[in-house]
Amino acid sequence: MSKIQSYFKRLKPTNTDPESQSEQVPIVQESYQPPQASQFQSVQSPPQANVNIENLEADPGKRPSIYSMTSNPIEREDIRRAYLLKGPTQPILQPFPQTEMYGKMRRFNPKWYEEFGSWLEYSVSKDACFCLYCYLFDMEVGGSGSTQEAFVRVGFKNWQKKDRIKVHVGDHKSVHNKCYQAGQDLMKQKQHIDIAFSNISEQQRIDYRIRLKTSLDCARYLLRNGQPFRGHDESKSSNQQGLFLETLKFYSKPNKEMSHVVLQNAPDNHKLTSPMIQKDLSQACADLTVKAIISDIGGDYFSLLVDEARDVAIKEQMAVVLRYVNKKGSIVECFIGIIHVSDTTAQSLKAAIDGLFSKLGLSLSKCRGQGYDGASNMRGEFKGLKSLILADNPSAFYIHCFAHQLQLALVKVAKHHEKIQEFFDMLQKMATVVGGSCKRKEILQMNQYEQIVERIASGEIPTGKGLNQETTLKRPGDTRWGSHFGTVTSVISLFSPIISLMKIIKNEPKNDAARTDAGCILYAMKDFEFAFLLHLMKLILGISYECSRALQRKDQDLLNAIGLVKVVKSHLQEVRDNGFDELLQETNIFANKYYIDIPNMNDVYCHKGRSRRRLESFTFLHYFKVELFNTVIDTQVQELDDRFDNVNTRLLECLGCLDPRDSFANFNKEKLIEFARFYPLEFDELADIPFLSSSLGNFIIDVRADSDFVNLKTISDLALKMVEKRKDIVYPLVYLLIKLALVLPVATASVERVFSAMTFVKDKLRNRISDDWFNSCMLTYVERDIFDKIDDEDIMQYFQGMKNRRMLL
Repeated sequence: MSKIQSYFKRLKPTNTDPESQSEQVPIVQESYQPPQASQFQSVQSPPQANVNIENLEADPGKRPSIYSMTSNPIEREDIRRAYLLKGPTQPILQPFPQTEMYGKMRRFNPKWYEEFGSWLEYSVSKDACFCLYCYLFDMEVGGSGSTQEAFVRVGFKNWQKKDRIKVHVGDHKSVHNKCYQAGQDLMKQKQHIDIAFSNISEQQRIDYRIRLKTSLDCARYLLRNGQPFRGHDESKSSNQQGLFLETLKFYSKPNKEMSHVVLQNAPDNHKLTSPMIQKDLSQACADLTVKAIISDIGGDYFSLLVDEARDVAIKEQMAVVLRYVNKKGSIVECFIGIIHVSDTTAQSLKAAIDGLFSKLGLSLSKCRGQGYDGASNMRGEFKGLKSLILADNPSAFYIHCFAHQLQLALVKVAKHHEKIQEFFDMLQKMATVVGGSCKRKEILQMNQYEQIVERIASGEIPTGKGLNQETTLKRPGDTRWGSHFGTVTSVISLFSPIISLMKIIKNEPKNDAARTDAGCILYAMKDFEFAFLLHLMKLILGISYECSRALQRKDQDLLNAIGLVKVVKSHLQEVRDNGFDELLQETNIFANKYYIDIPNMNDVYCHKGRSRRRLESFTFLHYFKVELFNTVIDTQVQELDDRFDNVNTRLLECLGCLDPRDSFANFNKEKLIEFARFYPLEFDELADIPFLSSSLGNFIIDVRADSDFVNLKTISDLALKMVEKRKDIVYPLVYLLIKLALVLPVATASVERVFSAMTFVKDKLRNRISDDWFNSCMLTYVERDIFDKIDDEDIMQYFQGMKNRRMLL
């Protein structure tokens, strides 16, 4: 017993898993006593770490020595544990760089990952191999020698001599195997000396599992719903201790046994409810969610979707989404992380992406497409993010977000046509006046209610579930997809209530500015030209609105997106040729309904606010049909042609040959081979192209004769059907072509949805959340479908391995 006492006296009493300052109960005493049920504190535990465990260098060629990172042995254990949890860095490059050796070009063989996958690492910066376990424990076991030096500090790159790797592994007494065993021992908490002396009973382990499972259930509920954990006052006397503690009490209360273990009989220093435990559980959930996404990608090709936005704390956040084809042949877009960037220059964004990819074990060499919103720092020809990535990977083709281009085409028309600009300025002013006070909104709602009652009584509109809902006047915005269409439709539906409200505001005795604006709005709304423009923009925006919504689907493929844009242009041209009379008739009905004067279309048009001298005279019919209707539609079609002409490249013309409609009517073997040549890393000119030519010939005969492939509409449908019928195995090169076509991005809608979630997760009351915890909350909230499939046991085991815990699971 004296040896045990002297051992504990030499150790500094620290806290392995600090729940909070108030929960620390040291077990070191002057004389050793067996620990009680309330004393689970580990003897060895990390103090406040000076090393950021979350941002450890992943590239083995750039890692500093662990001993240079910190002199604290406990912190070194945390660093080692973090590296072991992540696993060895094993990027897949296309191709790996070659080096001339003895007259032959040699390079790293990725098949070595399969043979030495548990420890072998590859450094992109040094083009060399390293050993993870020897890097972590080499100094501990006294490693030395040239082989050890190569795999720890210099890097092994003698690619023609694979036997040197086996020499490094050696027999069971080798330095490598000692380091490997040290790593296994570190992750096996049962073998730790403090656990061996703690004398933990089986009942204590059962109780620990119950408490951890309960805390995890509460954390999962809050994470998947994007709710905050902490409360303003979490003291025992508070009647609102925050959602985590309140959910824990509510969840445990009905079960007396659980309530006894979790709440009543839980040790004061091991309740598993502290902020640190909450963060660790959140991180474990987020890490396993990302691992599930990376596993689903499986080292296959993907596209990169990136955008940045400012959060409520005035911090620039960059969201990263990957688009890929899963093993079932479906297109998937998954959010993998949000990163705080100091500035939004292309170099900063590229560095942040490289850091994230290095941390997750991804490689830009597998990137086959880029999708951004078109900002200069993204699409710049020389210094944009697109160019920086293309410099590293020429196969990462850039596609400007289709939804943004469609919206910008509409905005440009509004800004370059005088009457349309005045029209939208009036709508903006209308939204500002109506939203200027709560009283005005209530008056508008009351007027709308009275209008609906009158229309129902007259039989003008039907009644039923979901019909005649209350609407509001939406504010148009240049960057919000579909906002202009929503504004126009809401003004048409609220036309009479808005007029009534403007009359009230115009007669208010005080607010002069509002009275003036209301008078201008009322005057404009009583003009036939305003009613005509209202219905004209409803028609034009309605045609593009359905296309915009379709472009925002995650499973949309590029070929179908181009087809949708062509449909919009064709529809607009058809409306221009044959739609004026119908539009004019609809406007006349609207004008009669709201007592708007209808001009005689054969009278000479009067230019409002201009001198009639030296102005060309024409009729009202000519003005509405030529000056407004035809001009606006022509400008819209021309703008669509200009904006989408740059995507009608040879690449996409070749891609169109994969269209399965009408029994592959557009199939062209020569163009598909040309499409394959855009990807020289995937299709070797000598080895793959000749085989692809014969494979395409067999493929088209096979699918045209198969009834299951007759009614396919898109390339996405083709990929799903090929996997279902296992033809992806029969024609692997053809399926690879299809995957490369599907991976090309269409729109950045998934990134925009992440930013919508960001405003919910990080609000004004939660604006000081740390970046790491914020990223964990965002991942589990946005990708809740994947998060829900992760087993509780996996999360608890991962949580247990993150640190040296007080108890065994």
